[in-house]
Amino acid sequence: MSQRVVLSQTESVCPICLKKITADRVKRGETVFMEKICAEHGFFEVEVWGGHLSYEDWDRIKEPSTPVNPATSVEHGCPFDCGLCPAHRQHSCCVLLEITERCNLGCPICFASSGDAADDPPIESLLDTMRDLLTRGGPLNIQLSGGEPSVRDDVPRIIQEGKKMGHPFFQLNTNGIRLAEEEGYAQSLSDAGLDCVFLQFDGVTDEVYRQIRGRDLFDIKKKAIEACQKAGIGVVLVPTLLNGVNIKEIGQILRFAAEHIPTVTGVHFQPMTFAGRYPKGAPVNRFTLSHLLYEIEKQTGGEMKMTDFSPAEAENAYCSFSGSFLVDRDNTFRAKAAGKKSSCGCGSPLPKAADRASQARAYVAKAWKGTARTRPLKSVSASDTASLDDFLDTLKNRQLAISAMTFMDAWNLDLDRLRDCYIHIADGHRLIPFCAYNLSAQNGKTLYRHK
Repeated sequence: MSQRVVLSQTESVCPICLKKITADRVKRGETVFMEKICAEHGFFEVEVWGGHLSYEDWDRIKEPSTPVNPATSVEHGCPFDCGLCPAHRQHSCCVLLEITERCNLGCPICFASSGDAADDPPIESLLDTMRDLLTRGGPLNIQLSGGEPSVRDDVPRIIQEGKKMGHPFFQLNTNGIRLAEEEGYAQSLSDAGLDCVFLQFDGVTDEVYRQIRGRDLFDIKKKAIEACQKAGIGVVLVPTLLNGVNIKEIGQILRFAAEHIPTVTGVHFQPMTFAGRYPKGAPVNRFTLSHLLYEIEKQTGGEMKMTDFSPAEAENAYCSFSGSFLVDRDNTFRAKAAGKKSSCGCGSPLPKAADRASQARAYVAKAWKGTARTRPLKSVSASDTASLDDFLDTLKNRQLAISAMTFMDAWNLDLDRLRDCYIHIADGHRLIPFCAYNLSAQNGKTLYRHK
């Protein structure tokens, strides 16, 4: 039996009552667990790092950055004062604007518990929220989310009005159904100024979609990508990864992305979060970031290596990773800068928090935004190019950004990580970290969503 070593202590919540409790980060062999005890509901443990890479070596020094114009004060302590409060340790990079709770799917797994009963917020309140964001560190990158945002007919107007205000980058988080089925819809979004589609994309077989989304969807996904290609909108594939369902398709997802560049600009993996609507009973053993890095290297035959990725610099190191790759004509991968760590750069030691936020937003926009391309695509090999211009063109057109973010739930919530969060949900004039907003107890009780 592996020796149990307590690495450090943090704070978390009880998954049953959401009361704040202390928690230990405990290493057994190379696997790291969170252990915590609620005086009323007992002992809980959950895997937070699965080995393959050193947990300690993955960490790095992060300079805190005070939020701009906090909307709430510190009264009860994290995670109960979100708004952001002055004790939060990171400004906003990307802000989710949830424009509906309705959805045209009924996925068995949904962190937002989306349905069809709620009324949409009026556009006037959404525009008011976007204007308020200008006072809280903006202009900001905006993700239109939900629910399924495309069920609203005024999405193009929301984008247009937001761009007029000065918000530079708009992304649509979508399942792709309307993009695939409605002729001209993608073009209307492009004309309005949409920069990127964040496409729910869990695998390359309908078996996966039946288990996670409740119906066959693979053809829908391909048609949505085709529509975005015609409209000149960049697409980021977003797989939700669930043990026993689609882990084996990680490599195939990456190959699919390579086959569809330059329209597909990236893949953003999200290991399963046990919040909202999900099969009750969260597992102790999880598919963690370290498991994902191992599977990427294994399933690409070493073309992408674990060492080609690094933690993002602005948020907590254990929240995410990123890497940038070039794709050859035969759809094989090579690290864009072998031996050089890649990141969004938003944690760079610049003099002002606003400068770091601006750098982060610019990186995301550059990596994920689609552009009109008319020149033929060539290999990234310099020996195949006829001129420097051709070589630079291939570098531009055959890049793929690979990233991941592991969101937290009531079982693995780490308040050190939460205080470092820079992905925020706009709730009126408040900004609430993503994992706090979606946090739900085993019985469905929440702190913020639906309140």
